[in-house]
Amino acid sequence: MASTAELEKIVTQVRRDIVRMVHAVNSGHPGGSLGCTEYFVSLYFEIMKHNPSKFNMNGNNEDLFFLSNGHISPVFYSVLAHSGYFPVQELSTFRKLNSRLQGHPTTHEHLPGVRVASGSLGQGMSVAIGSALAKKLNNDSTIVYSLHGDGELQEGQIWEAAMYASAKKVDNIIATVDLNGQQIDGSTDAVLNMGSLKAKFEAFGWDVIDLEKGNDISSVVATLQKAKTHTGKGKPVIILMKTEMGNGVDFMMGSHKWHGVAPNDEQLAQALNQNAETLGDY
Repeated sequence: MASTAELEKIVTQVRRDIVRMVHAVNSGHPGGSLGCTEYFVSLYFEIMKHNPSKFNMNGNNEDLFFLSNGHISPVFYSVLAHSGYFPVQELSTFRKLNSRLQGHPTTHEHLPGVRVASGSLGQGMSVAIGSALAKKLNNDSTIVYSLHGDGELQEGQIWEAAMYASAKKVDNIIATVDLNGQQIDGSTDAVLNMGSLKAKFEAFGWDVIDLEKGNDISSVVATLQKAKTHTGKGKPVIILMKTEMGNGVDFMMGSHKWHGVAPNDEQLAQALNQNAETLGDY
């Protein structure tokens, strides 16, 4: 069990990794990655039962995670590396030719920790539900986790999957929605207002848990632990997690403009100065 202070140090390092990776190739998605850093660190360093040194695609008898909004790959890769799935130094190859760390996670590069290609939004919940059903068939009591963007919920496949999961009582899944209120073209309310997501998921038969402080590591850990106690009770579980896009870098925070824009040299230095405590950069 890691202390809150230890987890916060990892969060700071992951933020540094994100801005450096995206800056190095002038390409990538820093905003959503920064906003979900506390979630990923909580999941991989505190919550999930997983074994980085013995990674396999089946994932029998260990918790599984599926990233549906695959464009926030920088945070995913950083946390996988610091968890021990592959060398931290490999982060320097992000988005480069012949790298295993493509802009969206893929499987043909055989990067440990990645079990599904993602980036075509709306598909991750279906994959997670399928994996959860496979665990049930195998009498495997471990849990499947997934992460989705709030803009992604505008995809119809999400709601088909949500309907299926409740109808089939897939109660070994904990999905999380990153509610940062931003997507590539503006705020989610301006692009396509979805109303009350809590009311929608409850109407679809899900057990809904609110997480108001998605950028507070203690709150994220506590909420994920709470969600685990809700599994096995006949309903799929979903966490509605409010975050700030670009969290931890003041000039990126709260703006959809940093959805997919890399910082320049001056902005990188500013971002690193705001996240100064490092565990050791690659």
